[in-house]
Amino acid sequence: MKSIFIAFDQAYTERIIDLLTRMNCRGFSMVEQLQGRGTNKGEPHYGNHAWPSMCSGILTVVEDTSVDPLLEALHKMDVAKERLGLRAFVWNVEKTI
Repeated sequence: MKSIFIAFDQAYTERIIDLLTRMNCRGFSMVEQLQGRGTNKGEPHYGNHAWPSMCSGILTVVEDTSVDPLLEALHKMDVAKERLGLRAFVWNVEKTI
């Protein structure tokens, strides 16, 4: 199994939850307000007067076979609106209870 952390502009929230549902990624945890700045493009998400937008994060654990299709769909979202910001990171899951 793999864990996937998805950091994204809050404008993506419903689309990402819908994507996880369509791809049978039922379990996830979400943090609604994160601050951050991407490494390449896009604008900072600080929630202040200069940079008012915020980002969110979702952590989900999926079967290995679900990783590539999910990352591909997320990449398509990111490419369509690069300035919003969307990143996904994958880690191995050693054990679960």
